[in-house]
Order: sequence, then structure tokens, then C-alpha cells
Amino acid sequence: MDYQLDTLEHDNLGSTVYQMLCKALIQGRLQPGARLKIRDLAEQLGTSVTPVRDAILRLVQEQALTMQSPRDIRVPYMTVERYLEIRAIRIRLEGLAAETAAQKADASAIARLEDIVSRNAAAMRVQDIALGCELNQQFHFALVEIAGLPFLQGILYRIWLQMGPLIAAVYQQGGSDMIDYHYPVLEAIRRQDGAAAASAIGDDILHGGHSILLHLQARQPA
Repeated sequence: MDYQLDTLEHDNLGSTVYQMLCKALIQGRLQPGARLKIRDLAEQLGTSVTPVRDAILRLVQEQALTMQSPRDIRVPYMTVERYLEIRAIRIRLEGLAAETAAQKADASAIARLEDIVSRNAAAMRVQDIALGCELNQQFHFALVEIAGLPFLQGILYRIWLQMGPLIAAVYQQGGSDMIDYHYPVLEAIRRQDGAAAASAIGDDILHGGHSILLHLQARQPA
């Protein structure tokens, strides 16, 4: 295995394994094509195979993993068509989050976003791709949390189960485009300009994610 998870305590194992795998997907520590082996995961986590299998089956049902057979469980590759659909949904939903966050953000919330953007920029300068992916995810989720929209957060969480691995796969080649559009989002939130914040996060998803589309088109059979 080319990924590492922490050993678990023996309470609420099924839920804990599920949350750990979700985090690994959303933060891009599991990339498209990665194969998951139930017994290896159980041994690494210090648990039986049952909670691992249950968590994986749940993620298969949520289309975050694919299972060709019990021995062939993988992070799926995304098609161009599926990406374009998800992208359109994200622009609308994350736009709502950014717009509402701009209306509600106080000084501490703005400071939180500034810190994430600053650390993300620093991670990109030193080519710490794993940290950069994690901070990118934190920025997007912080907008929903600041907006105070927990139901929307749940919807976006499931979307990011599929987007996290893909974003990580192209984060380095995307370069500064993966973060440059966060600055206008932050500036709009400072001004409490909800419409500008929604527009800026849309630009981030559309234009900042252009390298994702190029990556998928290159993989698509001619």
C-alpha cells in the first residue's frame, strides 16, 4: 500500500474506519486507481476485517469507491462527463456557501481563511503537495462552516469524496491556478460582498480547475 492510516481504538470501529477513509479520499491521500485491500487495511488499523469491509461497502454505495470483486476495490477514475456535472453542481452549491459566508463572517472567521490561504501558498512554494491539497480542502469546507449551512456541508462532503482524489492527482501540475482564485474569494468576504464571493468561488472551480479537465481529457480514449 502507498498510503498510511493510524491505528484505531476499539470503539465505534465501523464509523471510525469510514471517517478515516473519507478523510483520506477528501484530502487526496487515496488517488484515482489506488487499490484498497481489506485485510491489509485491517492489519494496519489494528482491527478485524468486518468494520473495514462495512466502511468500504458504504463508500462503494456512495460511489466514492468501486468494487469489481472483493479482491478488487479501487478509487475510481472519473469521466469527463461526470466531472463536468459535478463541476456545475459545485459552482452553484459552493457559490451559495461563499455568498452566505460573506454575509456572516466575523473577524475570527476572516482570520481563519487568511491563515489557510497563507499556509497553502507556503506549501505550494516548497512543493508540499499533500499539505497543499489538505489546505485547499480546508478552505472550501471552511466557507460552508462559516456560512452555518450544515445540510449543505453534508452534500458537499459526499461530492468531495469523489473530487478529493482527482484534485490531488493534478494539484502539482495545476500550480498557482489551484490557489490564485482563493484570494478574490477572501477579498470579497472581507468586503461582505456575497455576490462577488459567489462569483469568485465559481471562478476558482471553473478556471482554477482547468488543469483537472485537461487531465481527464488526456486520459479519455480517442
